[in-house]
Amino acid sequence: MNTRRDVATAEPQTTTDVELDFITLSDEELEKPYRVILQNDDITPMEVVVWVLEKVFEQSFEQAKRIMIEAHVKGHALVTILPFKEASARVYSAQSRARDMGFPLVLFLEPDF
Repeated sequence: MNTRRDVATAEPQTTTDVELDFITLSDEELEKPYRVILQNDDITPMEVVVWVLEKVFEQSFEQAKRIMIEAHVKGHALVTILPFKEASARVYSAQSRARDMGFPLVLFLEPDF
């Protein structure tokens, strides 16, 4: 029995079933306030975090530094509260800018209801 040939001609036994749930937000949901949270990471330099907070979230240098330090000490910090659409656009912009510089800056949203 040639096992090499058996393996080569055998049908694959794996299957992939992926279930996706898509959520569509109404205009009303898009206007509800969401918290933008900065998560600490050990790779993105503090200067980059402060720069992104200033440029994307329009924080003063002192406020951006305070947010960065809070995230560093506590693991995460509130950046701002905005309507969902604006909050998600700013998070995307901030993470894109950081990634363009080679850093994995992490921000996420949570409802503020």
